[in-house]
Amino acid sequence: MLDHLTVVTHPLVQHKLTIMRDKETSTAVFRQLLREISLLLAYEITRELDMTEKTVETPIQTMQAPTLDGKKLALISILRAGNGLLDGILELVPSARVGFVGLYRDEKTLEPVEYYFKVPEDLGDRLVIAVDPMLATGNSSVAALDRLKQAGAKNIRFLCLLAAPEGVKRMAEAHPDVPIVTAAVDEKLNEHGYIVPGLGDAGDRLFGTK
Repeated sequence: MLDHLTVVTHPLVQHKLTIMRDKETSTAVFRQLLREISLLLAYEITRELDMTEKTVETPIQTMQAPTLDGKKLALISILRAGNGLLDGILELVPSARVGFVGLYRDEKTLEPVEYYFKVPEDLGDRLVIAVDPMLATGNSSVAALDRLKQAGAKNIRFLCLLAAPEGVKRMAEAHPDVPIVTAAVDEKLNEHGYIVPGLGDAGDRLFGTK
């Protein structure tokens, strides 16, 4: 695997992902599982946060205890499917700021088209975690990270549920400084730009649309 890519092989992650892949899994169950997996993936992607110490009075004595250093996180959802990952991560880091990048994929060119952008002002002072369930062609993800860097983001990580080798390669070429955390790297993309074997369109399955 590439140095900047982390595949989370924890049994709970892999078990939940298998259920999500099943085409018979309902929208409600898919949505709940995505929330649960997002929390587990968030645990991995926040593993190396900067730490400092603070003075704490326990019931027994005073001590210097570890605590997060500086400003906290900014979570950026790549709309619309990225919203399915937000809730679980916010359970882990409820103080995080939240932003949104609205992109849709042109079905003919497979290129991203931006329709919305709203992010916290102080991205340069925060660890920015961009979330999108699928890293397929990588075009939308690269475009979203381009915009985040233009907005001042300097320390970015990317979290997704599934990735294709083509998307991982595209991201590594365009943003080699951005680590990727995912639950699986699948075989390939098909002629329509969907991950194979994948799980279909994450947004449609999350929101019950076609």
